[in-house]
Amino acid sequence: MDYLRRVSEQWRRLFGPVWYLPVALTLFAGSLVPALQSHGTQFGGMPNRPYDLLAVVGVALQSVPLVVCARWPVACFALVSLGFAIDQFGGYHSLAGTALPIALLTVGLRLERRRRVAAIAFSAVFLASAIAFASLGGTEPFTGYVTFYLALVLAWGIGTWLRSSRVAEEERRLRVAEETRTAERARIAAELHDVVTHHVTAMVVQTEAARYLTDARLDQSLAAVADTGRRAITDLRHLLDVIDPGHGAEAIPTLVERTRRAGQPVEFSEKGEPVEPAGDAGPVAYRVVQEALTNALKHARGSRTSVLVQHGDGEITVAVDTEESGPAADSPEGSGRGLAGLRERIDVLDGEFSAGRRRDGGFSVRARIPAGNPS
Repeated sequence: MDYLRRVSEQWRRLFGPVWYLPVALTLFAGSLVPALQSHGTQFGGMPNRPYDLLAVVGVALQSVPLVVCARWPVACFALVSLGFAIDQFGGYHSLAGTALPIALLTVGLRLERRRRVAAIAFSAVFLASAIAFASLGGTEPFTGYVTFYLALVLAWGIGTWLRSSRVAEEERRLRVAEETRTAERARIAAELHDVVTHHVTAMVVQTEAARYLTDARLDQSLAAVADTGRRAITDLRHLLDVIDPGHGAEAIPTLVERTRRAGQPVEFSEKGEPVEPAGDAGPVAYRVVQEALTNALKHARGSRTSVLVQHGDGEITVAVDTEESGPAADSPEGSGRGLAGLRERIDVLDGEFSAGRRRDGGFSVRARIPAGNPS
C-alpha cells in the first residue's frame, strides 16, 4: 500500500493528477473494441468507414496525450485536436473523440498566459474545420456545428471557472496566512514587552536597593538580580524559539528532553509517519507542545506530564496531559496569550484546539492540525 502511495505521489509530481491515466487507457482500449467502433463522437457528417491503420493513429493521438495533459495542456490539446480531425474526417467516429472536451477543459483550467489568444485560435480552427467538412461533402447541419461549438465552449468555461475558484482560494489562504503571521508577531511583541518590562524592572529595583544594604544582605540581593537575569534570558530564548521557523514535529523529542532536564517528568510517545508536505502543521504542533510544557513547568512543576503526537491521514493530533499539582507559590502567573494565540492560529488552519482543567484537577491540551497548508 505504501509503495502504491509513493508511486502515485511521484506520478503526481511528474505528470499531475493520476486519474488522467485510466481515462486515457479506457478511451484507447474502448475505441479498439469491434462492437464499439463507429459509435463514438460524430461531427462533420462524414460517412462511417471501417478501421484501418490511420484510425488507430487517430485513436492514439486522442487518448495517449491525456496522460500528460495536466503537465502540458496546450501541447496535449493540439495532439488531441489533430487526432480528432483524423477521426472525424476519416469517418472513424471512435470513442476517443471524448478526449477533445477533456483536453479543452484542462486547457481552460491550467493555461496561465495568452488565454484569449488560445480561445481565438481555437475558434478559428473550428471555423476552418466546419468549412472543410462542408466542402468535402459532410452532411452536418448548421445547427449541429453551432451545438458542438457551444458544447466545447461549455468545457472551456467549466475549466475557466475551476481555475478562478482555485485562484480565489489560493488568494484567501495567502491572506489568512498573512493575517496569522501579523497576529503572531503582535502576540510575540506583547510577550516580549511583558518579559523585558517585568524582569528588567525587577533587576533595576533590586540593584537600586542593593546600594543601601549591608554586606550580609548585599550578596542575597545580587543573587536575586542574577536569578532574575537568568529567568529573563530563559524567557527571551523561549520567544526566539517561537520566532524560529525551523522548528517542526521532528524537534519535539528534543523539547521534551530539555523539559525533563528542567525537572519535569515527561512521558513522550509518537505514532504514525509524518505527513509530507506538512505545511504549517509541523511548526504548530511543536508550538502546542512547547506552550503546554511551559505551562506545566510554571504551574505544575514536578507533576507527571504525558505528550502524545500522532500523525494521521492529512493531519497531526497533539495531546498533552498534566496531573493535578499542589499550590506553587513561586510559579509565575501566565498571561494566557500563548494558548489564545495557538487557538487563533489553529482555527485559521481549520483545525481544532482545546485547553482546560480536567475534573480530576489535572490540565489537558488537545489539538488537531490539518497538514499541507501553506505557511
